[in-house]
Amino acid sequence: MKANQFSEMTAEQLSDKVKELKAELFTLRFQLATGQLQNTMAIKNVKRDIARAKTVLRSLELKAQA
Repeated sequence: MKANQFSEMTAEQLSDKVKELKAELFTLRFQLATGQLQNTMAIKNVKRDIARAKTVLRSLELKAQA
């Protein structure tokens, strides 16, 4: 997912997306541990998406404070 797609979301949507991505990351890590994961780059991509979503969420929080 691109960063500009995250910036179009509301704070509530971003929080939900972070929870969803963390659940996906857990699933991917479990698959990696059991040897079922085919694409190991998926873990890296999900981590980056979590970071992007959290960054946009934090910037929204800072704008609300100012």
